Amino acid sequence: MLNNETDTMIQDDLIQRITFNPHIFGGKPIIRNRRLAVEHILAMLATGDSAETILEGYPWLEHDDILACLLYAQRGILENSELMDSYVDQCLGKDTKYNGINYVIKN
Repeated sequence: MLNNETDTMIQDDLIQRITFNPHIFGGKPIIRNRRLAVEHILAMLATGDSAETILEGYPWLEHDDILACLLYAQRGILENSELMDSYVDQCLGKDTKYNGINYVIKN
């Protein structure tokens, strides 16, 4: 099992694989400055493609690139959830919680 500091270092190394280039896909997040969008890898995983299948289709791609895409998505979800919680608190009050799908209003 890794400690938090080691885990953070690994995640920091992984996330460096996600780059942005305004000349490639309009600046969408891509993998190692190549013409492969993070959203494409995530869509392939969502439709049931295995990591092995994806790696076979892109010989230059590495397993850590797929992990980086998942980490990027996870961080985006966490960030979005925190922003939504803040928005809900401001608009509806502190007793309202956002669960990622709908509002649950406590009475």
